[in-house]
Amino acid sequence: MALDATLWDEPTTGIARYARELAGALGRRGVRVLRVGARRSGELPRKVRSRTLYTLAELPRVLARSGASLFHAVGNVDLPLLRISGVPFVLTVHDLIPLTSPDTVSSAFHWQFRLWLARSLRVADHVVCVSAWTRSQLLARHPELDPGRVSVVHNGVDHARAAPLDPVSQAWLRSLGLPERWVLFAGALDARKNVGLVLDALERLGPAAPTLVLAGQRWYGAGPLERRVGFLRARGVDIRPIGFLAEPLLWALMAAAPVFVFPSRDEGFGLPPLEAMALGTPVVVSTAAALPEVCGAAAVQVEPDDAGGLATALQKLLDDPAERARRAEAGQAHARAFRWDTTAAHVLEVYRSLTPT
Repeated sequence: MALDATLWDEPTTGIARYARELAGALGRRGVRVLRVGARRSGELPRKVRSRTLYTLAELPRVLARSGASLFHAVGNVDLPLLRISGVPFVLTVHDLIPLTSPDTVSSAFHWQFRLWLARSLRVADHVVCVSAWTRSQLLARHPELDPGRVSVVHNGVDHARAAPLDPVSQAWLRSLGLPERWVLFAGALDARKNVGLVLDALERLGPAAPTLVLAGQRWYGAGPLERRVGFLRARGVDIRPIGFLAEPLLWALMAAAPVFVFPSRDEGFGLPPLEAMALGTPVVVSTAAALPEVCGAAAVQVEPDDAGGLATALQKLLDDPAERARRAEAGQAHARAFRWDTTAAHVLEVYRSLTPT
């Protein structure tokens, strides 16, 4: 089978992680995976720079002569506009954020996503959603879809491991000089991630507020949040934006954090808090979107507009070592159920239903 690898050589995002881990797990199950469309890696790298141009113009020709029994697109919308004879299409939909949170993307991207998704759903033989939440959103917006060809297959999280760091990385972590009481947020700094709620909670806690570490890159619409962070820092609130961190440095920081906070308003899955749970860190998430489904009762859950509730949850975890230990143990036990081999097994069932034996 052929797998969409257009994000293979890019900085790791949730979709890139999905492609890499799924390919590895399928390979361990004896499936021959042709990675198509990476900038330079894989069996069939693309010849053009643009991922969109590749998918629309080059990919159909590549698939027609590849001998692949099936093509799996993993980026929400990235299917060719027309079917290819003898090559069934599988599409993984992670989220509908350009539609459900349109203020967090540009207008141009919103319309591109909307139109391309509609077309991709028409040509897809089967759709895999990474959560029941995403599936429900997809079927509500596209009632023409046959629910029988839309499956829920959760992501794995067993890729997250706190490995020994090289001396330079160890020195960098020490140089942060983090106090005993601190919390970590990891993710893109866009409006839907709801980092403003964490800032509200810090203001409510006043002198008892912990240090907040923000590990994530700038994103569309990050300006207002960055300005507020600057304002609070000028008032003496200890907030440390450290930008994007590569793995395994991010996982080392996650594993070291007393508390991981992720109050997002819109997630198709929510991998960062599940990674933190797998690494043994107590987690606080919002009750929005897929987060309750993915993180379960092992995580502390607060309403996405409840700054007081978040402040109370953070203070309780930071002040109560026994509660932190209990949440950490429960989180690790919960995360063990999310394995990439299980993901691959379910996806392989989809493949077999579409290809002749």
